[in-house]
Amino acid sequence: MSAELIAFIGGGNMASAIIGGLLRAGMAASRLVVVEPHASQRDKLVGEFGIAALVAGDAVLAGAGTVVWAVKPQLFGAAAEPVKAWVGGALQLSVMAGIRSDAIVAATGSERVVRAMPNTPALIGQGIAGLYARPAVSADERARVERLLAPTGQTLWVAAEDDLDAVTALSGSGPAYFFFFVEAMMAAAVDMGLTPEQGRRLALATCGGAAALGLASDESPTTLRERVTSKGGTTHAAVASLQGDGVDAAIRRAVLAAQKRAAELGREFG
Repeated sequence: MSAELIAFIGGGNMASAIIGGLLRAGMAASRLVVVEPHASQRDKLVGEFGIAALVAGDAVLAGAGTVVWAVKPQLFGAAAEPVKAWVGGALQLSVMAGIRSDAIVAATGSERVVRAMPNTPALIGQGIAGLYARPAVSADERARVERLLAPTGQTLWVAAEDDLDAVTALSGSGPAYFFFFVEAMMAAAVDMGLTPEQGRRLALATCGGAAALGLASDESPTTLRERVTSKGGTTHAAVASLQGDGVDAAIRRAVLAAQKRAAELGREFG
C-alpha cells in the first residue's frame, strides 16, 4: 500500500476494527486520521491507537489517497457536506449499509468508489466483506482496498451493485441469525437440566467447530450433515423435527426478507 494518508469519516466499531487491524499489521499511526465529532469516541481512538482524530474535517484531508466512509447511513449527507472540498481526489471506500455508490459520487465528486459490506466478526479479524467497485476504480485500487480490509478477514467481489443487497442479507446480517440459533440451543440446554453457561459453551464450541470443519473440507455442507445423521439416530430425530417445522424454508424467507429491506434502505437513502 502506498504511503498516502488514509482518512476515516466516522470512528465507530467498523472504523476501529479496520484501524486496529492496520496498526497490528505494521502501518504507522501517522498515516491515519479520523473525523469523529463525538468527544468520547474521539478520545478513545486517540488513547487506544495514537492516531490523529479531528472534531471536523479540514485541509488535512486533502492529502488522503483513500477516504473510508464509516458513518451511520442516515448521517452520511451531514458528514459529507463539510469535507467535500477536500476529499474529491481520493479513492472512496464505503462501509455504510444502504448508501448507493451514485450517492457517494454526488456527495464527493469522485467516480472512484468502492462499496464494502462487512460484518461484525471483522472486530476480531474473522469477518468477510462483499465488495463492489464502480468502473472508474482501477485494478491497483481494488488491490489497495483488499490490503486495507485484509486485517478484518476475507473479501469477496461482486459484479453488480445490487448483489450487495444479497451480501447484506447473507453475511452482513448473518451473525444475528447464528446467535439467534445459539440462543435457542442454550434455552434447550436449560430445558434438559444444564446451566445456561454450560449450554453457551457447548453451543458456541459446536457451531464454531462445525464452521471450521466446513471451511477446511472439500465436501458440501449437505454431505457433512449426512455424515453425522444416522437413520434412526439422535441427529436424524432432530433434523426431521426441524424439517417438519419448515425451519429450512423459514430461514430462506428470513434471508430474502433481509435482502428486500436492504434494497428498500438503498432507495430510502438515495
